[in-house]
Amino acid sequence: MAEVNGESFVRLSDIATRTATARDLTNAKVGQIRSVTQRLRILALNALVESARAGDAGRGFSVVAQEVRGTSSQVEGIASSLERELAGEIAALEQLTRLMAGEAQGQRLVDLALNAIEIIDRNLYERTCDVRWWATDSAIVDAAGQPTDAGCRHAGKRMGVILSAYTVYLDLWLCDLDGRILASGRPDRFAVAGREVRDRDWFVRGKALASGNDYYAGDIAVEPLLGGARTATYAASVREGGAAKGRPLGLLAIHFDWEPQARTVVEGVRLRPAERQRSRVLLLDAHNRVIAASDGKGVLSERFNLATGDRGSGFYKEPDGAMVAFHKTPGYETYAGLGWHGVIRQEP
Repeated sequence: MAEVNGESFVRLSDIATRTATARDLTNAKVGQIRSVTQRLRILALNALVESARAGDAGRGFSVVAQEVRGTSSQVEGIASSLERELAGEIAALEQLTRLMAGEAQGQRLVDLALNAIEIIDRNLYERTCDVRWWATDSAIVDAAGQPTDAGCRHAGKRMGVILSAYTVYLDLWLCDLDGRILASGRPDRFAVAGREVRDRDWFVRGKALASGNDYYAGDIAVEPLLGGARTATYAASVREGGAAKGRPLGLLAIHFDWEPQARTVVEGVRLRPAERQRSRVLLLDAHNRVIAASDGKGVLSERFNLATGDRGSGFYKEPDGAMVAFHKTPGYETYAGLGWHGVIRQEP
């Protein structure tokens, strides 16, 4: 029995311990029975010897001695049978207990993996609303339509106000349709105005969006213009009059500050203290590339060998005995279709 906050609960490990105790007790008692039957055999043998010496007077005693000898043999047979049968049943019980313990632990890790991927995915989904909403801001629309110095400065100030209310963004950029940054929300920190971003995947994909209701969410990537920070960049088209079907004027890009947000998620998974040091919590993108790791290793460089078997969630054991639990993005529009996974790998 274990106790947490004054309340007792049964663990599968407690059952396994009791099973092992029952096995040891059974072996001990069978050993005692065999010891007694051995002594009975010796007594019976001695009685037969003495009855033979006594001749006719010892014949009756000889019959009793033979019965004792036969009974001890029967008891020995019963003890042997009991030992074999109980050993088989206890071994089966131990195996079932181990399987139940593994199943319970695996399912718990799957739930924790789900929690991790759900937290970050929900957070990222909210960013899709932000980028589409801010792309309709009048200051941003006006600067995209008529990119004067004054208009771009005003748009930059407006984006700075937006950034002051959020802690999850590195910067916001307003770009023209040629891929030149017209204004940003943190010019004092990132001097990006006038820089070209036409080669960025988020710009190419964002420029092709069909309407103001659409957005593009890029994979996690290092952005050189933001000091080499890891970002999740969202793009939405800025359109004439802020209308969803208006003529495209430019592109708004918002840069989610991925590293600290993701680190908080993977490090915050509620593992027990005893298992934390032998566990690794990961977020993987659609290509099984590590995009966050509780140990900080392999981010954006390692590809994890995840064997899902086409399952959305589950767990399995690797050849070295490590347990791997996983859960795919739960269904928000942002990255669910791309197949991101929350993963926990736990050493035995």
